[in-house]
Amino acid sequence: MTPPVGIAHAGWGAQTHQRAEGVDMPLLCTALVVGDGETEVAIVDLDVGLLSPDYDLLVRNAIAAATGIPVSNIRVSYTHTHSGPIEGFSWIAEGADLVEPWFKSLAPRAAEAVSMARAHMVEARVGTASGSCDINVNRRPAGPNGRLFTGRNWDGFVDHEVLVTAVDDTDGRPIATLLNYACHPTIMGPDNRMITPDYPGPARQVVEQHVGGLCLFLQGAAGNQGPVDGFTGDLAVYRRLGTKLGLEAARVRLSIDPVPRTEKLLQVLPSGADLGIYVDEQSGEPDASLAALMQDSPMPVKELPSQGEVEARFLATQAALESVRRRKGSLAEVKTAAFPAKRAAIHMRLARIFGRGGSKDIPVQVIRLGNTALVAIPVEPFAEIGVAVKKRSPADWTLFSGYSNGYYGYMPMRENYPEGGYEVDTTPFALGAAEQMIEACVQAIEKLWR
Repeated sequence: MTPPVGIAHAGWGAQTHQRAEGVDMPLLCTALVVGDGETEVAIVDLDVGLLSPDYDLLVRNAIAAATGIPVSNIRVSYTHTHSGPIEGFSWIAEGADLVEPWFKSLAPRAAEAVSMARAHMVEARVGTASGSCDINVNRRPAGPNGRLFTGRNWDGFVDHEVLVTAVDDTDGRPIATLLNYACHPTIMGPDNRMITPDYPGPARQVVEQHVGGLCLFLQGAAGNQGPVDGFTGDLAVYRRLGTKLGLEAARVRLSIDPVPRTEKLLQVLPSGADLGIYVDEQSGEPDASLAALMQDSPMPVKELPSQGEVEARFLATQAALESVRRRKGSLAEVKTAAFPAKRAAIHMRLARIFGRGGSKDIPVQVIRLGNTALVAIPVEPFAEIGVAVKKRSPADWTLFSGYSNGYYGYMPMRENYPEGGYEVDTTPFALGAAEQMIEACVQAIEKLWR
């Protein structure tokens, strides 16, 4: 699903270019379909930054129409790459005419991918294990003036866990791997002019090369998690960090056997030294449970400015930016004008979704694959949310994700609001939303496990 070269490339307010000038690595749509004769679920991994709730529903409706899988059983996940097109209102003019057709193409492409997966279903077994990778760091340090910025906070909360779910056929051959990790794909920064999936691309590629089958990347609770090396124009950096994550995921994947087994000594073979010959016999059946639910959970929303106010601010910042470009302002002037335009675009999008505030129903989705829970929420959750849900989950394994089934904004923890910073400044959610979300996710998992 790689977009055309020349499309508006709007991942950064500090960038000075407008169009993508090439493709370093293709953007993909990867699908997994699981069924048990009664229930079917589809999991789709899209190399896209974000999808608004409306666009996301277009994708899931297209999949449902093509396959008959209920919309509530369809999960669409976004890698959240910042090196591709950005949906919606943009401060970039060049290449903007290519953006909407590309986003509209995602629905039929996703439907085609899910249909292909569904046509090739075979009997399968599922198992999960975990590892650790340190390519991420808390991204909310304080500067000399005490204000938070987006960088590296080595003392901040971080979740290094790598969760891997294996899907094998009955002969033990890999069908698919689900890779769950929490880190903003912001290795490639404002100076990058190439389309890339950022680190999830090479991570998937490494897993597929060393394990076999296809790999789907499920972005975790990355709201306050960034890469240890980021905001660069050096393409080698995202490939290196993605390879490091992929190698850890492949190591974990190769250790997973979904079938319970017991070691049995067959014989002691006389040789130069007596040799023990062993076989691992199946000692039970893997958990074959399959279920899914999606339920709305009301979340508190800040008091927000009116849509008219926000749109006027966006138009003013966009006009100021275009004025700088027309008179061929300096690099510093362009960056100074671009940042408020990008921030105004964010606020305009949120105003159209949330109105003036109060409360908003946010969908929580849980899919049960055997002893593993896949939790998906449509926000950029702080890592503390994901860790809390994983700790309290009744499932043996819980893969927690944001960046799925639409997008409603950042979700910081209660203690982050007094700190301020980009995520707090732009979130539409009021104090306490994260804590309510943790409860909603745990309750949803418990429903499936009952």
